Amino acid sequence: MIRAMRAWDIPSPCVGICRLDPDSGLCQGCWRTIGEISAWPRMDAPARLALLDELAGRQRAQGGCEPPGGAC
Repeated sequence: MIRAMRAWDIPSPCVGICRLDPDSGLCQGCWRTIGEISAWPRMDAPARLALLDELAGRQRAQGGCEPPGGAC
């Protein structure tokens, strides 16, 4: 039996490098905005998955894993 994915089944994208880039407003570790970081605990599973897709797109747009501000 396949069960529905719950929000807490999806881990936070936080990687422990918690610094906001002043130019982009994005966290240098996880690529999220402060609004996205603070909303994470209240997001349901579809919203979390959508945000993870968005974060992957931000990384690709910047040419790979290098986060804003060069923390990689």
